[in-house]
Formats: sequence, structure tokens, C-alpha cells
Amino acid sequence: MKTSFWTRTFDLIAPRLCAMCGCRLSAGESLLCAACHMQLPRTHFETCAADNEMARLFWGLVPLERAAAYMYYSPHSVAAQLVYDLKYHYQPAIGYHIGRIMARSWLPEGFFQGIDAIVPMPLTRLRRWRRGYNQSDMIARGMADVCRLPIYNKVVRRVTFDVSQTQLSHWQRLQNTEGVFRLLRPDAVSGRHLLLVDDIVTTGATLRSLADTLLQAGGVTFSVATIGFTKT
Repeated sequence: MKTSFWTRTFDLIAPRLCAMCGCRLSAGESLLCAACHMQLPRTHFETCAADNEMARLFWGLVPLERAAAYMYYSPHSVAAQLVYDLKYHYQPAIGYHIGRIMARSWLPEGFFQGIDAIVPMPLTRLRRWRRGYNQSDMIARGMADVCRLPIYNKVVRRVTFDVSQTQLSHWQRLQNTEGVFRLLRPDAVSGRHLLLVDDIVTTGATLRSLADTLLQAGGVTFSVATIGFTKT
């Protein structure tokens, strides 16, 4: 990959640092240095995207084509700090760069084949205002810049400020996602293959609720992409 003159110049003036170890990035690196990137607990779900641990969360519940997470997610791990910084430390660039990394890795596997558009997981207006951005939007933007798909971020709205899913049981997660979304543009998604993008998936309850809402448009199929997958 060629590095522009301006990138090299800015690196001299204000060196970019690895988001995990804090070491200086080389001109060809983004977000993570090569050593830290090698340490990520990769899932490699993209190599068998129709049948993996994550895809099975959706089998028989929504019309799923494929699903993948970039890495396994374990709370309090070094890799999890990336997601924590993205969500709570106002670092939207982490989402964008991870989205690009994911898309570049998955594109040769045909993961995006047949997908019509990307739908990021919506946030309520209050949570978006508090955070300053939607982290799933940032992930979607990074992916879209690589795979050249449109982003549909105004076709569905999150209408309830639900409590955090982190400490909830499986059944509490399901109850916590009932009636969360409202379909705004059924005409835009009817008959489409949509890629749902979120940061972390554990039980898949929120993503299934989003898919159920989009299914109201008729003829919709789904693929799912997340940064992390939590083993239960």
C-alpha cells in the first residue's frame, strides 16, 4: 500500500500511536501496530460464514445468509479495551478503522457478495447525544469505504432507551429487546439483502429484534457483522 506524502509528513509532526500498546505506528499501519494486530483473538468466521458459532444464534429465527465477528470478545481483555474506548472514551476513529480492517480481511472470502446495503445498529437519540456518535455507524462507514455498499441509517429507529444488556441473563436480554425498534422506510429495504452491523454480539437478542422489525417490509434477508463475539 502506497503512503501519501502528507501522511508521512503528519506522522513526523504528530506521530500516530497504536490503540493497544501506544507504540508509534509505521506509515503503512492504521489503528494497530502489526504486533498487536497479530495478538487479536481472531475468530476467522468469515471463512465459513454460513455455519459458525455466531451464525447459529440466528438459525431458524431470521433468514440469515452469513455472519462473522472479527475477534472473540472477553471483558477486561486487552482487545476488549478497543471496544470500550470506542463506546465510552469518545474515540470514533477506532470504529472506522476496525470497519476497514474487517472489510479488507473479509472481502477476499466473498463475505459481501449479494449484499445490497449496510444497516448499523441504531441508538436512541438520547444515547447518541450522550456518546456523541453511534459506534455502529462508524464501523459501517469503515466497511462501506472498502466494500462500496450504501449505508441505510435512517430506515429504522430505536424508540426505547433500554438498560444495558451486559449484566442480563439470556431471557432478560430477550425481554429487554421487545418493541425496541420501529420501521421507518419499508420501501427502502423490501426485498433486500441487508448487512446488520453492531459492535459486540453475545446472545444475538438485539440483532434478532432489529431483523424482526426489518422483516415487516417483506422479502428481507440478512447477514451480520460485528467486531466481537462473546463466548457464553
